[in-house]
Amino acid sequence: MSKLVAPHGGKGLVCALLHGSELEAEKAKAAGLKKIQVSARAKGDLIMLGIGGFSPLDGFMAKADWKGVCENFQMADGTFWPVPITLDVTKDDANAINIGDEVALEADGEIMATMKVTEKYEMTEADKKWECEKVFMGEGEESVDGNFWKIAPEDHPGVIMVMNQKDVNIAGPVKVLSQGEYPAEYPGVYLTPAETRAMFEERGWSKVAALQLRNPMHRSHEFLAKIAIEVCDGCLIHSLIGNLKPGDIPADTRVQAIEILIDNYFVKDNVINAGYPLDMRYAGPREGLLHATFRQNYGVNNMLIGRDHAGVGDFYGLFEAQEIFDRIPKTGDDSKDLLCQPMKIDWTFYCHKCDGMASLRTCCHDKESRVILSGTKLRKALSEGADIVDHFGRDEVLDHLKKYYAGLTEKVEVKMQGAASGDSM
Repeated sequence: MSKLVAPHGGKGLVCALLHGSELEAEKAKAAGLKKIQVSARAKGDLIMLGIGGFSPLDGFMAKADWKGVCENFQMADGTFWPVPITLDVTKDDANAINIGDEVALEADGEIMATMKVTEKYEMTEADKKWECEKVFMGEGEESVDGNFWKIAPEDHPGVIMVMNQKDVNIAGPVKVLSQGEYPAEYPGVYLTPAETRAMFEERGWSKVAALQLRNPMHRSHEFLAKIAIEVCDGCLIHSLIGNLKPGDIPADTRVQAIEILIDNYFVKDNVINAGYPLDMRYAGPREGLLHATFRQNYGVNNMLIGRDHAGVGDFYGLFEAQEIFDRIPKTGDDSKDLLCQPMKIDWTFYCHKCDGMASLRTCCHDKESRVILSGTKLRKALSEGADIVDHFGRDEVLDHLKKYYAGLTEKVEVKMQGAASGDSM
């Protein structure tokens, strides 16, 4: 019997991806179905539904699930879920679909899945705003004192995404036909939950931590991973390889940077470099919960949560993504509750007086002795060709990133927020 944490939802890995003759038959049927064009976000969601990353979900959420997730972190049956997984369509498409119809879901010219439509529900502007307030509004200065709707419509990519969604959501189970470009573009890095679980089992791991990344690893990330390795059997360095916002570093560059770091500074038997196919939602604390939820499906029972996890701008408190784990509902039923627990790590930095990496819990020295580390701060310096301060990152990694930036023909301005600058430390 496996010693790894059970997949979320009590149903094992719920995988909608078809194989073999069943796949070929469904592809043939899909060719004759009404085609619905889906967003990049929905494409990633479909792949996660396919490979079991979103277990126990078998498709896109009905209205009762959408409402319960936004309001109470729970689907209609009481199962914990932190962020809506919905599919939006135009009114014209919705009007052309009857309940019980099957449709083909297409992205980038490829039919990704078929879907049996079990429900249609309108999303008014008021509904979208309500979702944004529940999912994206935090406790940072850009969310409080009436600032949220002054700033978010222009500066919060998650809010912009939701407000730009089409006017009707359709719900129902899916049959997934493709994993997109990920297996070919990221061989050995793009891994399914079944594959990571098998790797953990082969290595004899039972207590596994995950480090979420959307930036190249700097010294703080390295420090967090090594803390996890000290107290767990191993660490899954798990990078987002879907779409990011303008100015973020593309996945292939980040994956290569992680490999360089692992090759030079880690015991390879204790760490795995992997990627997952979602787009960032930039939901801050809620996204931290989502990261823990689907990592449980990958076999992870400890989610590293540091400063401003999945944050954007100054919409969230620095450690709000840690605190939210203490506020989520618990039913006492392991099949419905979140089992992956947070590893809450304080602000980390390099301290010249300590002569090494430290945190606010271990370092007694003044702020001037510390090198404040953040992915945003690193991207801003690299994009502007500025000098990188000593001990910010490993030289081999920084050389790799500098080559990437030197090859750019168009620079994107990187906005520096308080969470990244260290001003609020």
